[in-house]
Amino acid sequence: MPFRDRFDCLWCGAAHVTRTSDDLEGWAQLCPTCLGKAGGNPFLRTRLRTALAERGRASSVAAPVTSPAAAAATGLATAPASSAAPRPSAPARAPRPAMPAFPDDWFLRRGLYERGAIHDTAWAAELDVVTRWLDALPLAGRIDEPAAGTGFFSPLLADKGELHASDEDGPALDIARERLVAHRLLAHLHVADPWAPTVDGVADGLVASFLTGRVRGAGLDRAAAALHARLRTGGTLALIDLRPDDAGGPPAGIAWTWHDPALLEAALARAGFSGIELTPTGRFFVLVSAEAA
Repeated sequence: MPFRDRFDCLWCGAAHVTRTSDDLEGWAQLCPTCLGKAGGNPFLRTRLRTALAERGRASSVAAPVTSPAAAAATGLATAPASSAAPRPSAPARAPRPAMPAFPDDWFLRRGLYERGAIHDTAWAAELDVVTRWLDALPLAGRIDEPAAGTGFFSPLLADKGELHASDEDGPALDIARERLVAHRLLAHLHVADPWAPTVDGVADGLVASFLTGRVRGAGLDRAAAALHARLRTGGTLALIDLRPDDAGGPPAGIAWTWHDPALLEAALARAGFSGIELTPTGRFFVLVSAEAA
């Protein structure tokens, strides 16, 4: 997450202005009060660790000095200097390319994504069906939203419970943050792999928009299992995916797999979901709800 000299705290929502570009608050995007609570809160502790690492990478002159309080809060310790040569590390695997977020213009059929009055009207009508379906689901408590992107659905979810939204695309998540602030809503936002297990507990609900279509057929079982692992028993899963349509597909340049609904349902059942319901909206979307059994 980049340094911001002005921000609304990711935890409490309070506005804060940093004094210098070295202020840890600007890297963590947490106010001083919440930063001081990092020792007893997993989310705040993770943000502090990430901020320390990002500030260190950004420093081209000297590494920042970590205070004893920050070291205690993050579990970091200062090791004594050693003259021994470092051990050679094992060759690293090539990282998986980060998934680009869908832009707002794609959702709203603006600019490059205009398809003509008939198409755009039909698209808007079905997108409204998606929103009303999502709003009617029994989502409450902690709600996880992996691959939240620009946060098109995030305000609706943050109004229902304690939203934990994440995405690999940091700039897209900045747009999501601004959208939530405009609605005067609080949420926990962080840059993360959508398939990584959570480190701070399971969720009561999980909403994944346009995520399973990025998975090749052979990986669908692993994807379903990863989603199940993030939910408590009895938790609600909500998936929003695309139907095969040349004009209504994902933004250009994003690899996509059109999963047959029967295959998606079978993968979810094998992962331990029950009460699986698949609802096509018509031409463009398929909606999936299930319970983590």
